[in-house]
Amino acid sequence: MVKINRRQLILFGTASVGTIFFTNKFNQNISSQPLPSSNVFDVYKSSNGLLELDLEAKENLVNIGNTKASLLTYNGKIPAPRLEVKPGDKVRIHFTNSLSQPTNIHYHGLHIPIQGNADNVFLHIKPKEKVTYQFQIPNNHLSGTFWYHPHLHGFVAEQLFGGLAGLFIVRGDLDEIPEIKSAKEEFLVLQDFAVDSNGRVANSAHMSLMTGREGNIITVNGQVNPRISFPETGLLRLRILNASPSRFYRLALENHSFYQIATDGGGLNKPIEVKELLLTPGQRAEVLIKGNQPAKEYRLLNLPYNRGGMGMMGGVGMMGGMGMRNGDSRDNTPMVLATVNYESSGQSSSIPNELVAVSPLPEPQTVRTFELNHGMNPSVGMAFLINGLAYRSDRIHTQVRVNTVEDWEIINTGVMDHPLHIHNNAFQVISRNGKPEDLLAWRDTVLVKTGETVRIRIAFRDFVGKTVYHCHILDHEDLGMMGNLMING
Repeated sequence: MVKINRRQLILFGTASVGTIFFTNKFNQNISSQPLPSSNVFDVYKSSNGLLELDLEAKENLVNIGNTKASLLTYNGKIPAPRLEVKPGDKVRIHFTNSLSQPTNIHYHGLHIPIQGNADNVFLHIKPKEKVTYQFQIPNNHLSGTFWYHPHLHGFVAEQLFGGLAGLFIVRGDLDEIPEIKSAKEEFLVLQDFAVDSNGRVANSAHMSLMTGREGNIITVNGQVNPRISFPETGLLRLRILNASPSRFYRLALENHSFYQIATDGGGLNKPIEVKELLLTPGQRAEVLIKGNQPAKEYRLLNLPYNRGGMGMMGGVGMMGGMGMRNGDSRDNTPMVLATVNYESSGQSSSIPNELVAVSPLPEPQTVRTFELNHGMNPSVGMAFLINGLAYRSDRIHTQVRVNTVEDWEIINTGVMDHPLHIHNNAFQVISRNGKPEDLLAWRDTVLVKTGETVRIRIAFRDFVGKTVYHCHILDHEDLGMMGNLMING
């Protein structure tokens, strides 16, 4: 593996501009035509302590906005069925792979076994093969917004970009808080797609894999600019998932604040008022919105965000404006994701003062350092590295012991922002660039910006075996920014 410096990276990025095919310089305006509803999910809920269903991964012709596209689906739908359970429930999913490629399923954010037919990302399910996933949600599992998607190394970005993603909800204490329980609940799965004139997903050879592929169609629950309504004077609860493989969503709702009540791993101690909400690939958030403005339509916007890129100079990527990043100095136009409007007056409700208990983790027994950067691999060209190494399936990169607490210091010395995801065990962010983190929260994915050092604290609990940690810009994972993690008993 050859590490490359900034000057070499700029030259490499310049040479790669010609590989970009799709443009993202567009604005999804509110149409004068009736808008579709955002409520399009098939929903499977546990009954008598069991969630059991058939799930098939298959290519299907579906409608994306006004476009018919041949996408990868679970049970024929974009987005996939929403699954809902409670702590202690058993899960039995009879999975059929009807794709032309091998695949598997990762239950992102769930704290469940990482071996056997549970959250085992090393399963290799061949085309036409059937596997039954079986596991139990722990009795003490936190409630939250989790999700499921493919995770077979080398196919992850392509299959997620094809459409394979679904929500996995664990109901619990947060849902029983009276103000939250009375709110209107909406689920938003954010995805982007690149579809050619024949309705096929763009060939990866035409995409910028180095910055991470992004599409020219952005959807909410498979719809372009759907309508979301909630009672005037009431509360709207949005449970939001970034299911795009590369795109960052910097969300804002015109004339409204978000009151954030949960992050990736579950609820917060108390609501946090924010004007904007940044979700990197894989991240989730839950927010409350007050119906306290004049009754009219408001736009849910995706604001520009510069996440860096190959050839980045002075914060402006040389690939900027070519369409593979959402937001750069050449296009500062917000994109309309959905339209929010008030229904007739409902019951007046207020933001709760307290939510759920989140306690800080104890001091760590071990501190480790992980450097995120880029390099060249003689066999594949561009590679993305952790501690100077690209991923190898036959290597154990990090070994830990179950029932211990560690601090991981993650340093981004590259030219792109990287969201790091750790499987199976949630963590808490301790500091950024040496400054203590204000928000005490459980997370499974953390953004590490260019030049930033982030320290996280993680407790390895309950389950032993091999799993992974990686950049959740999934082209970066497929190109090497991943490590095998062995949790020993």
